[in-house]
Amino acid sequence: MDTRQLKTFCSRFRGALRRELGEPQNVLMYQVGGKTFAYFKTSEPERWRFSIRVTPERFVELTDQPGIKPARWMGRWHWVTVVDVRRVPEDYLRELVDWSYRHALGKLSRAMRTRIGAE
Repeated sequence: MDTRQLKTFCSRFRGALRRELGEPQNVLMYQVGGKTFAYFKTSEPERWRFSIRVTPERFVELTDQPGIKPARWMGRWHWVTVVDVRRVPEDYLRELVDWSYRHALGKLSRAMRTRIGAE
């Protein structure tokens, strides 16, 4: 899966919104109900590095792999950064993004989840 395909995949989740922040953040975020579940860096030298939230167990597993590291500033909350998404098997990457989306969705109120159509 390349960056373009991954952006399309993130956009397809129910209630997902794409939000781009310019300087100084330089990120393209995917959110549901105001909760971020994935983001890309949009500036060099980290352009198109992809970050998602994972379980604590997956955090340890993933950060032991080459090309995946704790996300800057967000690693303490179990966010990882994938340096090159083409190196991660597509099914596994989809599973990770799906979990991150469901985790963000679970942080929303029941009323917000109903409004989104996820209840």
